[in-house]
Amino acid sequence: MSHASELIESDILAYLDQHENKDLLRFLTCGSVDDGKSTLIGRLLFDSKLIFEDHLAALHKDSERMGNAGEALDLALLVDGLASEREQGITIDVAYRYFSTDKRKFIIADCPGHEQYTRNMATGASTCELAVVMIDARKGVLTQSRRHSFIVSLLGLKHVVVAINKMDLVDYSEEVFNNIRAEYQKLAEQLGLKDVYYVPISALNGDNVVNRSENMPWYHGETLMNILEQVEVREDQNVTDLRFPVQYVNRPNLDFRGYCGTVASGVVHKGEDVAVLPSGVTSRVKGIHTYEGEIERAWPGDAVTITLEDEVDISRGDLLVHANAIPPLGNRFAAHIVWMNEKALAPGREYGIKIGTKVTNCYVNEVLEEVDVNTLQRHPGAAEGLSLNSIGLCDVELAESVVVEDYQTHHGTGNFILIDRMTNVTVAAGMVDHSLDQSGEGEARIYSQAERNLNRFIRENYPEWGCKPV
Repeated sequence: MSHASELIESDILAYLDQHENKDLLRFLTCGSVDDGKSTLIGRLLFDSKLIFEDHLAALHKDSERMGNAGEALDLALLVDGLASEREQGITIDVAYRYFSTDKRKFIIADCPGHEQYTRNMATGASTCELAVVMIDARKGVLTQSRRHSFIVSLLGLKHVVVAINKMDLVDYSEEVFNNIRAEYQKLAEQLGLKDVYYVPISALNGDNVVNRSENMPWYHGETLMNILEQVEVREDQNVTDLRFPVQYVNRPNLDFRGYCGTVASGVVHKGEDVAVLPSGVTSRVKGIHTYEGEIERAWPGDAVTITLEDEVDISRGDLLVHANAIPPLGNRFAAHIVWMNEKALAPGREYGIKIGTKVTNCYVNEVLEEVDVNTLQRHPGAAEGLSLNSIGLCDVELAESVVVEDYQTHHGTGNFILIDRMTNVTVAAGMVDHSLDQSGEGEARIYSQAERNLNRFIRENYPEWGCKPV
């Protein structure tokens, strides 16, 4: 075994040991309207005895006010915090809940099921590691189930729990469960979802949520809570490729110059040679500092301040990588974009882009293809761009060079947001798919601002000329 391989193996073992007592799982619940997502979260908290007495009393009052006096407690009200959600009986915004058990800490994102809230679901899924896809046992795999599963795969979630809910309404039928499992498995294979669990549950009655159900003796798998407590997500971390986006240059006095940020991937060691991108200048790590003091190495997710032995020109937006493994730079790539604004994406219009900690300007040259999130079919992109909640593969060109990396491999540096330069509002989220600088289509042309302004004027005032966006 080479020295590099031994070092990587040592880093993996050390990372698992370092984070043994800091195990946190972020997961989301998604599914069709009225599949019981909010009720499921309420059941998880209620059966785990994780609801405070005052919160429980308020929940009883809310149930009475909603006309449920004398009936079973409406656990969905625990999550649907907005007044409009309670009145309509639907989830609109992403609701977050925090709880912990003896084995693990959890952050839950309850995502809306309506198609018009696709942007909300994408936002909720962006920081999660696992998805609980809810399916109504009476209805099977629906269009919304496919849409949410596609977004889950697009955002790179590696673990999926298919919770087949309302089993009490189909007489706890094993045949119904098996049929839905077989149908969803075909979808999972199509989307490349590999680590998939299937659990028959009744969120309303608590079957197989926290406690094992006596109504389904034919099911021999784990309860939903057991799966959430045991699923392994730490090994999903990339500990081989160092990516340290510099967020802030810390200069408290003349004798200290540190670079603050969070390790997106890889492991950085004290005394290790690193390169600064995009300049390519190399130096050696002098120290790694945390709130508790100096450490020998930092792992993915660690927020640290790094000092270097040399005086190097580094600013916010730069990236530290291993000096012996420098990734390629580029200014043009293809990326899946989830459009989140009422005003449609306009090909050729200038947007702000934040990729990692780098903030610059960019142009979406064209929509290469649009994805029908309901059928998963791909169609040629429309000239008018993307509308609200649409998803498309787009040609994105930046004003400056950055590290261009596939989002599925490098979550921390392969994602970005687009910003409206006039209003400073976030209008889209994106995931890099591949570089276009090295696609065989030739080098990306760098257009001048004058050329862009002229072409934009022609498109807006003389569309019959058919000017291509640049």
